[in-house]
Amino acid sequence: MARFIKKKKKEIGLSPDELIFRGQKKADQVLLRIIDFDSENLTEEDVKTVKEISEFQYKNTVTWLNVDGLHNTSIMHEITSSFNLDSLAMAEVLNTEARPRIIEYDNCTLITAKMLRVDETTGKTLVENLSLILTKTVLFSFQEQKGDVFEPVRERIRKQKKRIRNGGTDYLTFALLDIVVDNYLYVISVLGEKIETLEENLLLNPNQNIINEINNYKRELNFLRKSIKPAKEMIFSLAKTDSDFITDSTYVHFKELEDNISQANDATDNYREILSDQLNIYHTTISSKLNDIMKFLTVFSVIFIPLTFIAGIYGTNFEYIPELTYKYSYFIMWIAMIIVAISMLLFFKKKKWF
Repeated sequence: MARFIKKKKKEIGLSPDELIFRGQKKADQVLLRIIDFDSENLTEEDVKTVKEISEFQYKNTVTWLNVDGLHNTSIMHEITSSFNLDSLAMAEVLNTEARPRIIEYDNCTLITAKMLRVDETTGKTLVENLSLILTKTVLFSFQEQKGDVFEPVRERIRKQKKRIRNGGTDYLTFALLDIVVDNYLYVISVLGEKIETLEENLLLNPNQNIINEINNYKRELNFLRKSIKPAKEMIFSLAKTDSDFITDSTYVHFKELEDNISQANDATDNYREILSDQLNIYHTTISSKLNDIMKFLTVFSVIFIPLTFIAGIYGTNFEYIPELTYKYSYFIMWIAMIIVAISMLLFFKKKKWF
């Protein structure tokens, strides 16, 4: 299955605001979880229907509605109509293959990004689409499947951390995006450790398996860059946007995200260069070994050329050869051959040819 771009033929020509799920089903059922809070009060519960949560939009509190699973379009229709959201925004939510970006609408702001995690069994990097719809009092987060990646944010709300409990939906948006970017750094660090270990093995034992690993890591890095680079553009745009739903005090935190996402982006570029250097080191090492082998074979051949000459003269098929009647001729030939071989080896060593 293609990991970089996916497009179904039946989606071509559809209206941009048509609520059709464009992606891979990753959850059996859609789960709705709501957290409603202010500085003093907290309500947290799992709900069955959208009707149960529509009243929260009229309260003077911060409401966070998390939706796990996007395949049930009827629920998405209910959310859109109950909260008077722009259908274009919800259509973007249902398109899980869309590029990370920020889009402003009349009554909401849409933010999309890719969440990354490492599969513990295969070691591959998995991606999940995250969509946030920001309004004045309600923040909607849409995930493709249930996960606990945002549990630290929920714990901060439960423990009455002042900054998040006194902040609005904009600060809550920052907290979620901060988790996403931190996971970028973690995934890159896991892959980076493998790449750095590979460099040690490359110097000790270069072989074809090393080349296969380098190519695998290059593919994984390219896959990371596909998500991280657009996310960097989105966060830089978010820090500069003039939105009615973001207060001036929260823009400072979005600036912090710029530093973190830049660090993640730079790390992928650095490791990409390291892999290219490792590939060059591999080819250089193999060429050096081949040169050593050729040098040895050359020295070996050069030594045996005069020995072959001497043996050729000794075996010349003529009837009258003076040395044939001398009983020590055979031993004299061997002594001469040994002296020639040793002399040539000493000469090569003096010239530092081996």
